Amino acid sequence: MKTLNKESDLYPTRGKTEEIFERKAPVIFSDPSSFSKDEAEQLIEFKQNGYLILHDVFSKSELSEVRKELERLKDTATNENFVYEKNSDKLRSIFGIHYLSPFFSKFSNENRITSVVRNILADELYIHQSRVNFKPGLEGKPFFWHSDFETWHAEGGMPDTRCLSASVFLDDNNEFNGPLMVLKGSHKYFLSCSGSTPDDHYLKSLKEQEFGTPSKEQIEHISNRCEISSTKANAGSVLLFDCNLIHGSGGNLSPFPRSNLFFVYNALSNKLREPFAAKRPRPEYIATRENIKVLDQG
Repeated sequence: MKTLNKESDLYPTRGKTEEIFERKAPVIFSDPSSFSKDEAEQLIEFKQNGYLILHDVFSKSELSEVRKELERLKDTATNENFVYEKNSDKLRSIFGIHYLSPFFSKFSNENRITSVVRNILADELYIHQSRVNFKPGLEGKPFFWHSDFETWHAEGGMPDTRCLSASVFLDDNNEFNGPLMVLKGSHKYFLSCSGSTPDDHYLKSLKEQEFGTPSKEQIEHISNRCEISSTKANAGSVLLFDCNLIHGSGGNLSPFPRSNLFFVYNALSNKLREPFAAKRPRPEYIATRENIKVLDQG
């Protein structure tokens, strides 16, 4: 297996045992006292909880344009970018949307999002991953509890946690349609997982992840330290969450859809190396390695 040596692996995982230990890197890389009161409060909240909701960022007309572009993508995107539900022809996700669409390439650099991201990460930024997740009414399937960073580290070669996701709510996310749930404060701990990584694991894990998810015992243990919280908000809101935050969502039992855009912002200083626990890297459309384009700071 091609991996870095243990001395340079800050977050060993996919071994014979599982473990919970504290993260090595800071959560925020800026001094809150150097910002305005509102910006400082955002930084402090993100540091403490591992996530932040920016309410009503985008208008109904802006969301309408997003939906039009998604409909266009459904007819033009390549097969490898399409992920369907397990044993189904229902579309679960489209990956690499900022590659596939100039519209989403521009949207990923929207200052209403990136200004806050830059305050948190304090570095040059690039898109590590982009996607849209669909949860159609009465059919959308659940996502089990997990840390994105565990997979991005083990299978992608992301060295540290200087990375976060921005989820743009295209629909109201409420208690009925499977909103993202988080373990508040869990970003402060790394949950290593047991078991070796199968070859080309992404082909299965994007539909249903088996390796790289915490055990039931780990979730029970960390839940005694960290409160479960639902990230409910109106359409047009943006959820920012740390790459190491434990999160998941239930199925959509309501008749109403729940679709969200995701843009993953990685610090340039945290760009990918060789995978830490996989034989070869994940493909470019789910883990940017070669086509790094630093975002314009506007």
